[in-house]
Amino acid sequence: MYPTLLLLHSFTRWAVLLLMVYSLYRAAVGLTKNRPFTKTDNGFRHWTATAAHIQLMIGMLLYTQSPLVASFWHDPPAAVHDLSLTFYGLIHLLLMVAAIVILTIGSAMAKRKSTDREKFRIMLIWFSIALLLIFIAIPWPFSPLSGRPYLRTF
Repeated sequence: MYPTLLLLHSFTRWAVLLLMVYSLYRAAVGLTKNRPFTKTDNGFRHWTATAAHIQLMIGMLLYTQSPLVASFWHDPPAAVHDLSLTFYGLIHLLLMVAAIVILTIGSAMAKRKSTDREKFRIMLIWFSIALLLIFIAIPWPFSPLSGRPYLRTF
């Protein structure tokens, strides 16, 4: 189950990023060109949030199984001095959960707005903040906290 979960995690992380970027693109174009908020726009709003929630659940399962996280929580005061352990044990988790909460709030707010312009504006603002947090929380290969390759082999 663990290798399957890792493979699913790899797929959904890229799906979430692509959906977020495309949803932001649709929101920006809709807002700037004063377009109607279509069923397709609403679908991308919904599926972006849904994919992010699926990714969060997979991430939580992997978080509980991670030896790095277990090492961090075994002795947090000592582990805080290791940036990699602190990143995976605390920073990554908090930033990703915050991003999903912000994305969810933005999705719910956009759904309830009465005008198309407000829907696009809310999506653009809240999804952008969520994407920024996700970009900060990603363990980029060049990160001083913890680098991982763009595509991992199993």
